[in-house]
Amino acid sequence: MKSTLNIRGQLFSLERPVVMGILNATPDSFYTGSRTETERDIAQRATQIVEEGGSFIDVGAFSTRPGAQEVAEEEECRRLQQALRIVRREVPDAIISVDTFRPAIARRSVEEWGADIINDVSEDGLTGIVGTPIHEQERMSDVVAQLHVPYILMSVQPDIRQMLTNFSRKVADLHAAGVSDIILDPGFGFGKTLDENYEILGQLEILHTLGCPLLVGMSRKSMVSKVLGITADEALNGTTVVHTLALQAGADILRVHDVRAACEAVALVEKTKAAMNNHNPIHTHAI
Repeated sequence: MKSTLNIRGQLFSLERPVVMGILNATPDSFYTGSRTETERDIAQRATQIVEEGGSFIDVGAFSTRPGAQEVAEEEECRRLQQALRIVRREVPDAIISVDTFRPAIARRSVEEWGADIINDVSEDGLTGIVGTPIHEQERMSDVVAQLHVPYILMSVQPDIRQMLTNFSRKVADLHAAGVSDIILDPGFGFGKTLDENYEILGQLEILHTLGCPLLVGMSRKSMVSKVLGITADEALNGTTVVHTLALQAGADILRVHDVRAACEAVALVEKTKAAMNNHNPIHTHAI
């Protein structure tokens, strides 16, 4: 499996799982604790992600939660321009991902505002907000190929079989278009029932057959809070549990609200794996 990303001409290693901190430049993200609208809030959040051990900062300006309102392209553009410039100013060496499904905004985010990675929830043009067609003059895959940046391809498919089929085709098309670095995101919470989310989590290792790094985004989502009968504000412990399961199944990137907790989960899972690899087997003999 590919274990490096080319970011600004430098190789970034994914030999050990890493954490992507969420920075929502929106007024309506499902988890109220993640909303950052003012310049001060954005600056503090960017600094916090880095200080708590985050390797990437994922900046989004269009909430894709269920029931979210459509955001005009001009407004998404305004929010991202402000947020990306603040993040680049406050943490100039940070690796920044931009969360958008609009090719034109992806292009501007990289060329004008300093983004390094495109995080696309549309499965390369299938949907924006789930069930809403995208009408753009350019295809995201063509834009990413021209920009030469890593691309996060998210699935809205409801089961692992359909996901594998679509991912296989999309990865082949992306490679043919010239995209070298592709990260796969199974899209927990997108186009899936509660049970389907957990079925996919239980089969996550299968996606490694495609040879691409895996990103999971389950942080404080309803797949956690609904099972436990709690709110998103109360879902940190449950989130850590599903993150641990994903890490054990080989997840390479955790996209999270709570960076410190996720980094601690990575450290403990990696320590356990190392200990298991280094232990001397105990031989038992029948009596």
